[in-house]
Amino acid sequence: MRTLLIVANWKMNHTIEDSIKFITHLKKALLLGKKSDIVLCPSFTSLYPLAMALQESETPFIKLGAQNCHYENTGAYTGEISPVFLKEVECSYVLVGHSERRHIFGETDEWIGKKVSSVLKHDMNPILCVGETLLEHEKNKTMSIITHQLTKGLELVSKEEAVHLTIAYEPVWAIGTGHNASPEQAEEVHAQIRGWLETRFDKTVAANIRILYGGSVKSDNAKDLTKQPNIDGLLVGGASLTVDSFSQIVNDS
Repeated sequence: MRTLLIVANWKMNHTIEDSIKFITHLKKALLLGKKSDIVLCPSFTSLYPLAMALQESETPFIKLGAQNCHYENTGAYTGEISPVFLKEVECSYVLVGHSERRHIFGETDEWIGKKVSSVLKHDMNPILCVGETLLEHEKNKTMSIITHQLTKGLELVSKEEAVHLTIAYEPVWAIGTGHNASPEQAEEVHAQIRGWLETRFDKTVAANIRILYGGSVKSDNAKDLTKQPNIDGLLVGGASLTVDSFSQIVNDS
């Protein structure tokens, strides 16, 4: 059985003080006995303070994730963050290829594939984000777009490394719009992604890769989404910014 993974992507929100308060209140809000893994992806400035706070709070099921990284260890890349630095502050996960990185910042499939490989080589777990735009969705190009993104994003990944992968399906037309794919729509895409992973690696590897859904996830749809057989968790944006809404999503999933 794949353990549910609930990821909070805070994007460009929450100061260090906000982040520490969040951790303090989140621990109290989570129901005892919940089996989900939780990843918090704060701003880069909050990573180290949160790592210290998580050590003190003794919450091993809450891990740290970064929202992005460069594929090189060092170099003249002003404004970028090295995977070496992320590993040093105890990051366990790194978001790679989020739609905002692709569409706002122009990240190419080649860059994203290199990032996935680099994250794996530094013993962290990449969360590769894939998904189609509204126009692509309306033209029934969902799987052709996702297949291309998976092919290029996992081009450098071996079968041995693939056990550390997570895939996040984020229909771009649903991110921050209030319009989410229905559980049935999301499940159909997730099942096809798992089928592709079986072809790329094998059935055993594919069966152990968690595939998350992201795109206007809220407490009122989280439970129905995670009931689906191939939806192994959630990538939560706006609803992860308050303890009340995020803890409800975790507790209900």
